[in-house]
Amino acid sequence: MTSTIENSSVSATFADLDLPDSLLKAVTDLGFTQPTDIQLAAIPPLLAGRDITGIAQTGTGKTAAFGLPLLSLIDPSLPQLQAVVLTPTRELAMQVADAISELASHLGGVNVVAVYGGAPYGQQIYALRNGAQVLVGTPGRVMDHLDKGTANFSSVKMLVLDEADEMLRMGFAEDVDTIFRQAPEQRQVALFSATMPPAIRKVAQEHLVDPVEIAVSRQSSTVTSVEQRFAVVPFRHKVGALSRILATTDAEAAIVFCRTRAAAEEVGVELVARGVSAATISGDVAQREREKIVDRLRNGQLDVLVATDVAARGLDVERIGLVVNFDVPREAEAYVHRIGRTGRAGRTGIAMTFVTPQERNKLRHIERTIRTQLVETAVPSPADVSAHRTKKLLEQVSERIPAGRLDMYRRLVREHAETTGADINDVVAAVLALGVGDDGPSARRVAEQAAHDEITAAQQPPKRGARDDVDRSTRRDFKRDQRRGSRDDSSWGDSGRREMRGHGRQVRDDSPGARHPKPHRTPADATRYRVSVGFDTGAEPRGIVGAITNEGGLRGADIGKIAMFGSFALVDISTPLNPGQIKRIGRAKVGGRPLQLQVDEGPRKRYDDNRKNRHDDARGGRREDKPRHRHSKDNHR
Repeated sequence: MTSTIENSSVSATFADLDLPDSLLKAVTDLGFTQPTDIQLAAIPPLLAGRDITGIAQTGTGKTAAFGLPLLSLIDPSLPQLQAVVLTPTRELAMQVADAISELASHLGGVNVVAVYGGAPYGQQIYALRNGAQVLVGTPGRVMDHLDKGTANFSSVKMLVLDEADEMLRMGFAEDVDTIFRQAPEQRQVALFSATMPPAIRKVAQEHLVDPVEIAVSRQSSTVTSVEQRFAVVPFRHKVGALSRILATTDAEAAIVFCRTRAAAEEVGVELVARGVSAATISGDVAQREREKIVDRLRNGQLDVLVATDVAARGLDVERIGLVVNFDVPREAEAYVHRIGRTGRAGRTGIAMTFVTPQERNKLRHIERTIRTQLVETAVPSPADVSAHRTKKLLEQVSERIPAGRLDMYRRLVREHAETTGADINDVVAAVLALGVGDDGPSARRVAEQAAHDEITAAQQPPKRGARDDVDRSTRRDFKRDQRRGSRDDSSWGDSGRREMRGHGRQVRDDSPGARHPKPHRTPADATRYRVSVGFDTGAEPRGIVGAITNEGGLRGADIGKIAMFGSFALVDISTPLNPGQIKRIGRAKVGGRPLQLQVDEGPRKRYDDNRKNRHDDARGGRREDKPRHRHSKDNHR
């Protein structure tokens, strides 16, 4: 049975869904009034014991859609694992675990544990051994607990796959299959995915029994409560445009998405330098530090979070009213995941996407896919920023006047006007200008206005046949600004530079599903590691990448060349690993075997020697004058 859900006009309530009273109380406490489309469609069949597949994007209420039926199955008096939820990332695991705990607030005795790589085993093992009934975790860490015997699936009644497409993209297909085999045959399964590619359908066919297929329409799932905008901004002016947008927004907090870790770090540094309360999270930020940053954002100590796609997955902070796509996402699904960080649970939000003049076609593709047209918006000018700040200051002035005790200030203003001969209105206006940081004509403000004028010019559609001239001019300006260290330069990291030079050529980024250029280029200072899995053990490169990134807290762009052999593989990693990361990655399993990660010295030398020989041969050197090396063809795969 397949049901496609459009925006529902039926005024249903949670009480209409036959949920237990304890769960209805929790729903009321959380402020939920009407079920979302996915909740209306998924909760009844799950309560009836059916398996389901649900196609729905983030921000549609999926967690409650499976969390409420899941909790209805839990016996609080039984201190055994009764439900398992798999998520692709640790951030989403924490988010889902917190949400289920809130929904279970009136059940009494229901314990939820989140397990994921990068966190100590001790607390997780303690929770599992002391009767946790619900386990939420990433496939790799769940597999570890199964192997250690610290997780027992014999009493599991429900198994949930959340964001299944992301899980498979990250190379967890084999782990997911193994986890399914560990669960009892008589279990209920709920599979949620943003898309339904063949690999996901295969999982459903193999592990679900006569599932109810639910599809929330793509248009209704693209967070209709979010006002979606875009602005055309040249690369080198992106940070300047971003700072002015942040300065004029009324949102309590904002999240800025970047494709690469390097871009996120540099944008974060630049915003802080401009006085913005900002912090950055990416794949290489330690889990404990990441949690502290998110807590600061949640409690108002931080206003702007700069993040990569993977690092922000599962993030739900009520204060976020603005999402800025610093780079155009490569895929429409990534766009939907990004803007889903705002406009959640009935709240409204704004999503702004920066588009370079050469990226208009990318934007059109996203619009066609999500069936929504983004509204083009002008970037605020320096004058707009001053006007906005002045308006806010005048609002404070209006609140201050009734408080009284202004006689001294009236006298000082009057005396100053009389002494200098200035008009008293000019004196008040100058005080306002200084109060919002406008110190009059200056080289800085002239440069800001010139940059804004370039942004305004870029918003005009290019004339036909003029693209090459625009691209060449942009590249020249980019290189010039790099030499000058322009403050408005926004060609952050490899993302900006390569796209400027290669007219949109794909580069490695931080998203697990990104398409990467081949062959991969490994930085000269990368470290080559050996892992004890290869073709003969059933391992594939994507599985190795998934294990390393998830357990080591790395991003895809940190992984360079992977040379696959029969019983082992060589992996180039550009980010230095600490002993803890090496140990965690070494314990991770691919194809049922631990990676046993260790630094490898020999293969790099052989590889570099062969490169040198090929280079010498190309220059006319005689092969017999050079030592011969046996070089496996696997190295070229």
